[in-house]
Amino acid sequence: MGLLNKKTRTPAQVVVEDVVKIKKGERVLIVANPATAEIAQDLYSASSEAGALATLMYQPDKTSFDNANPEVLAAIASEPEVCFSISNIKLGKDPGATANPYTTEDGQKFTHIFDYLLDGKKTMRGAWTPGITADMMNRTAAIDYKQLQERCAKLTEIFKGAVSVHVTAPAGTNLVIPINGRGLLADDGDFSKPGTGGNIPAGEVFISPVVGGSTLKAADGSPLEQQSDGCEGTIVYDGSMTFSDGDSILETPITCKVEKGYVTDITGGAEARRLLKTIAEAELRPFALEKEGKLPKGQAEIYKKNARNIGELGIGLNPAANITGNMLEDEKAFHTCHFAIGENYDNDAPSLIHLDGVVREPTIVLTYGDGSSRTILMNGVLQLEN
Repeated sequence: MGLLNKKTRTPAQVVVEDVVKIKKGERVLIVANPATAEIAQDLYSASSEAGALATLMYQPDKTSFDNANPEVLAAIASEPEVCFSISNIKLGKDPGATANPYTTEDGQKFTHIFDYLLDGKKTMRGAWTPGITADMMNRTAAIDYKQLQERCAKLTEIFKGAVSVHVTAPAGTNLVIPINGRGLLADDGDFSKPGTGGNIPAGEVFISPVVGGSTLKAADGSPLEQQSDGCEGTIVYDGSMTFSDGDSILETPITCKVEKGYVTDITGGAEARRLLKTIAEAELRPFALEKEGKLPKGQAEIYKKNARNIGELGIGLNPAANITGNMLEDEKAFHTCHFAIGENYDNDAPSLIHLDGVVREPTIVLTYGDGSSRTILMNGVLQLEN
């Protein structure tokens, strides 16, 4: 059966044709759980219709602390051109690479085969969907990707030369974030070249704050003499939050005090205690892993410290996304930003966790090296025209 016309394509066909742009003869691996079987089957069918050699495999649900099935890791290691991780929660960790990271020629280390092929060797492209539902796929996947890519490109240009970001919000967030030498990353829905990938639904830009205590870098990447003080201030999560056992809309805001790049205090209601429990587990577990030889000697202390690191500032850019209590969608919603606690995207703050939390209606101001500033969100509304 031939592909449907442009007006009647399924969301899976839009993803295959417009986002990943699968070509005839390419090897496509789809890893799913029983809960995501409908979406995975649609992607399998759309990939096959596009002429790909598609493989679909299932494993049980995996949490932030679980390992992926060895058969799944072996399948990814076969180096398909495209890999879809259609997970109900997470793909699962790679214990072999955690113990003995993959290393690129330039010295970058990767603790998962998926990340190594995507970001290290850049031989694979892919999409990952932790927590996706059929309803979310139907509402948020078939958007105007050209418009999204234009917004992401504009923000990427605006962020060039910025040294810090100041985020405030009505619920009480007030955080200064150093970004000297960091590059803005975009989940813009163009995963067509080897080494590119992102979420479905797509729709955010994000950046890793400079880690507290690390050496600052100039715009050209060369080290500067001074060290980063890290993020400073307060985050009040008032949208939704990721925990080790899933995501939730927050009934009571969670307040996190941040000093020198790390969360020092967490207050709120039951959800704050749930967050603290997840972080505490991520602080303790590395020592057991190191003792078992599953982490290199000396890494446990680093993993413990980074369980409180501010690992990401992201801005939602998908106009079809809403805050639903599912972080895959929530972090893409218009009029929001999100901060992650734990691992970052620049591979200099390894941790067992990356916990996203959403802040509503933020105002975001960039400061540049020459002292000038620019507002990019005002009370949640994008300011891209000036």
